[in-house]
Amino acid sequence: QVQLMESGGGLVQAGGSLTLSCAASGRFFRINTMGWYRQAPGKQRELVASIAAGSTNYGDSVKGRFTISRDNAKNTVSLEMNSLKPEDTAVYFCNAVVSRSVISRETYWGQGTQVTVSS
Repeated sequence: QVQLMESGGGLVQAGGSLTLSCAASGRFFRINTMGWYRQAPGKQRELVASIAAGSTNYGDSVKGRFTISRDNAKNTVSLEMNSLKPEDTAVYFCNAVVSRSVISRETYWGQGTQVTVSS
């Protein structure tokens, strides 16, 4: 069982910056992948960024503006969001893919944190 605690959401003006953080705790062997997804009202959840074993992946709409980082020792992941746009407004969800053993994996989600970007 893994719990994901998100923080850092809030209101920011267009062009501003905001940093989201997520901390994982609980029982697990290792965390393979951590990342962030977002979902706006009436839209499907989409990948924002993810990081695993030295590789990163970004959604096309945030490339060059967002930076994801991970502290493996602390089991945390952060998302630095710069040059924010109104279309970035959404609920952001932390995601973790956890290995309970060498061959067993489970996916966990945070509760979500609201990010609102005003024009």
